[in-house]
Amino acid sequence: MAAGRGVARAAILLATLTAVSQVFGFARDAVIAAVYGASSALDAYLVAQGLMNLVLALAAGAMSRALVPVVSRAVAGGDQEGANRVVQVVLTLTLLVLVSGAVVMYVAADLVITVLAPGFDAATRATAVELARIVLVATVFVAATDVLAAATQANGRFFASGVQGLPFNVVMIAAAAFFGQTWGVHALAVGFVVGSAVRMVIQFIPLRTFSLRLRPRLDLNDPGVREVLRLVPALLVTTAAVNVNTLVDRAVGSAQGEGVVAALNFGWRIVTLVDSLLVVTLVAAIYPAFGAAGAPERRRQLRALVSRAMRLVVILITPVAGLMMLTAGPIVEVLFGRGAFTMDAVAMAATAVTAYAVSAVAIGLRSLGSRACLAVGDARTPIVVSVVVMIVNVTGDLTLGMRFGVAGLAASTSLSLLAGAIAVLVRLHSRHHGVALRPLGATVMRAVLATGVAVGVCGVSGLPSWLGDASTAGQLGGLALTFLTAAVIYVVVILALRGGELRELRAVWPRRRTGGE
Repeated sequence: MAAGRGVARAAILLATLTAVSQVFGFARDAVIAAVYGASSALDAYLVAQGLMNLVLALAAGAMSRALVPVVSRAVAGGDQEGANRVVQVVLTLTLLVLVSGAVVMYVAADLVITVLAPGFDAATRATAVELARIVLVATVFVAATDVLAAATQANGRFFASGVQGLPFNVVMIAAAAFFGQTWGVHALAVGFVVGSAVRMVIQFIPLRTFSLRLRPRLDLNDPGVREVLRLVPALLVTTAAVNVNTLVDRAVGSAQGEGVVAALNFGWRIVTLVDSLLVVTLVAAIYPAFGAAGAPERRRQLRALVSRAMRLVVILITPVAGLMMLTAGPIVEVLFGRGAFTMDAVAMAATAVTAYAVSAVAIGLRSLGSRACLAVGDARTPIVVSVVVMIVNVTGDLTLGMRFGVAGLAASTSLSLLAGAIAVLVRLHSRHHGVALRPLGATVMRAVLATGVAVGVCGVSGLPSWLGDASTAGQLGGLALTFLTAAVIYVVVILALRGGELRELRAVWPRRRTGGE
């Protein structure tokens, strides 16, 4: 129970910090939407970011996620010096690879942008190339941030990694608000570089608490480093597949009309908010525990951790996904419907929200399942799942996306994520007995039924229709009333179905220590 409370405390800390950061993140997006709208300039910036992410996929995300279970086990075993040594080697390797990749991409930016966005006209393509060469400077900052944040989380410290988004968003808001009119979209690229540097500096703060010195080291014979490198190929494929999906989405979207790429981006941001607040924080908090429980003799403990985490994801996210589908238009209008972000842009982004919302639960289940596989040393399953996701997404983009535009592109992403979640659950259960599928399936059925009742009652009562012509304050009030009404109905139905998920949710909440503990 102590471990469970530790995970819960970490998750709550991360959720609180992430919630604050997300408020500023949406303020950032609202300012960007108001200044630039769903425009070709913003499309160019997003594609330029995609090129930088392509470079990062080579190492940063893979290295940072492979680092956590290795360092967690070393720390749990009392080998702090060995844990720090692994971090130093991994950071050195990551920066060497990414500096080389960034230089290559800088030189080849024109060619790469042409491939990434074949539908751009000459002016938009030229802008994207300029922006790409600016944001590539941030590659080193983002890579160092990812590795150092992973190291601090593996050492049981979560504040610095949780708070990093706050100053980044402040910098981006300032860049758009104060320099957007003067520098145009280039202000966003410069702000991205400066904000990324600030995020990296914040990760230096907790290093002293576990005596990590930042110095280059290349000891490839270290057992911990070898274990990290064994996990990297699977995570490399996983990260690359995610970026390939995004790149294909944007490549197809670039030929669907001005603002399509931006609308997809804003819609995705809204849908992944709930995952950022709940799933990402839960995964970050529980991943070190997965690593510690990954040994064969502790498999039952891992199964219990994974199963509980997945049931919580289902019970918490399913109703939110249903409500986002019901109120997509008002949500987008409240968040972004001002300035240069026209009602046509609102409609496009709302369509994306509706189609993306279907995948909200799948994102969480796949993330937890992949981490559980890595914790037991299974690097193959994340690769297989990533390939499945990529094939489904690319096929959908080239069929549904090209035919139905925003709706088809977003639906393709949702279908691919659902396929990935199913694949990882099946393999985790069949290969490692790492998740109890029957209880999870029962939880899914109860959550879907309760969500259907709650959303149906709100829809029939006409609550969403009250939001159409209201002021921003009226829309916020109407959304709050709709969500509160649905939440009450949802909880009542879940309690009536006697599933026990709400009791389980209370069980993981950290309790106040008493004298007897």
